[in-house]
Amino acid sequence: MKPAPSQRHYGMDWLRIGAFVLLIFYHVGYSFTPWGYQTPTRGVVSWAEIPLLGLSPWRLSLLFAISGYASAALLAKDKGSTGAFFRSRLARLGIPLIFGLIVVVPPQPYMGLVNSGYDHGYLYYLVHDAFSFRTVNREYLPRTMHLWFVIYLLAYTMLLCAVRAVLPQGARDTIRHAAEKLLSGPLLLPLGIALIYGVREYVPYGWTDIHSLLDDRAAHLHYCGMFLFGFLLRQSEVLRLAIARQWKVAAVLAVAGFVWTAADTAIFPGNVPTPPEWRAPLCFSKSVQSWSTVIALFGIADRYWNYDASWRTTLAEAVFPVYIAHQTVMVLVMYQIRDWGMTALPEFLVLITSVAVGSWLFYLIGREIGPLRPLIGLKRQRPQKRGVPKEPALA
Repeated sequence: MKPAPSQRHYGMDWLRIGAFVLLIFYHVGYSFTPWGYQTPTRGVVSWAEIPLLGLSPWRLSLLFAISGYASAALLAKDKGSTGAFFRSRLARLGIPLIFGLIVVVPPQPYMGLVNSGYDHGYLYYLVHDAFSFRTVNREYLPRTMHLWFVIYLLAYTMLLCAVRAVLPQGARDTIRHAAEKLLSGPLLLPLGIALIYGVREYVPYGWTDIHSLLDDRAAHLHYCGMFLFGFLLRQSEVLRLAIARQWKVAAVLAVAGFVWTAADTAIFPGNVPTPPEWRAPLCFSKSVQSWSTVIALFGIADRYWNYDASWRTTLAEAVFPVYIAHQTVMVLVMYQIRDWGMTALPEFLVLITSVAVGSWLFYLIGREIGPLRPLIGLKRQRPQKRGVPKEPALA
């Protein structure tokens, strides 16, 4: 089941597709928790945070690891040329990022301002406030919103390219072999858990995940580490085999970590703080859940999902455009339905359906218009055959 250097690992495609589907459920469900969100809903659902805590400790770790894996595959496709790889990544991530920040994201903070009493129209907002770099009604503008992920991914890609440019091949091979040796044996699970726990618990100034590129010290250590792990995995057969041997144990540990996290939430629900003496065990349970779930899912994807299907190419291509659009669609729909008098379940179903349909239409329309394709993360040329796009580059 090992993919050749030029071969696509279909299991990673399915895993990435599934991860972004869960992301939509997570973002919609987040609005029904007491954790706070800028958009109004029909109220808090007391148990909603339990399933979300089944996702939150590992969902971003998984996405960054998959992105690292894809980056290694794309680098191999560019025959190991760091310059060609950097240029392709800059275009495929940077152009959609700029388009998203200027066109797609601004409606989100605007709706938040409207909810707090902002009485100007959208055109006035775009001209005077959207890109003013100041605080308006307690909202600092401009905002990156969900596109922070693309910013971080582009930053880690630039860092990777810089390291490859500075370090000679021999030094890079030494580092890779040392990492393989550490992770391909019995230390795979305990070492990964220990590193994540150390970052979350002992980095100075504490855990940060505020989506601020210059301030997220601990989050960068975690997410960039996962990105590099995925990059290593794509090039390492011994690491793949280690995961194949240990993913079942990892799955058990992931469930155990979730049980502890869920129990803590049941005892201290909503915004009730966990007592200081229980915070370290909670941090450890989330670390176990984060690393173990990623290892388990990689093992499952390699063992059971490495096959092609008629819809895989289309879905894999659609993931990035859907990601760009989904949160703005959600915010706009949420404000439209807030006065319909629905209870939580109907509102949740309306939101999920609207986000899925609206984001899918964003992809379908954008892929058919040549100049729009680069703006939503697709290659400039249109597919040769309608409905059968060329292999996409994983974001």
